Amino acid sequence: QVQLVESGGGLVQAGGSLRLSCAASGRTFSSRAMDWFRQAPGKEREFVAAITWSDGSTNYADSVKGRFTISRAGVNTVYLQMNSLKPDDTAVYYCKVITSAGNGYWGQGTQVTVSS
Repeated sequence: QVQLVESGGGLVQAGGSLRLSCAASGRTFSSRAMDWFRQAPGKEREFVAAITWSDGSTNYADSVKGRFTISRAGVNTVYLQMNSLKPDDTAVYYCKVITSAGNGYWGQGTQVTVSS
């Protein structure tokens, strides 16, 4: 089994910054990609950003382009640097790892609240 632990969420004023972290552990596996998703109250979970482990290529939702940056470190750690935060960014942020075998695992989520 693979476990994901997210951290770094919190309350911030509009225009501020936060950095989320996600560390994957568990049985031996290799990551194909790690993604961030978010879910606001009453809304469906939506894609935020992704990074491919082999070459570090990244992909972002239009709503966060130019403000958020996804990066990787070590074997199975991913970060999400969030700048110029807006109240619309308020959500629970989830990390997801996709293993080389094609299996997906989710973290428990971390709350991000942006006040106006």
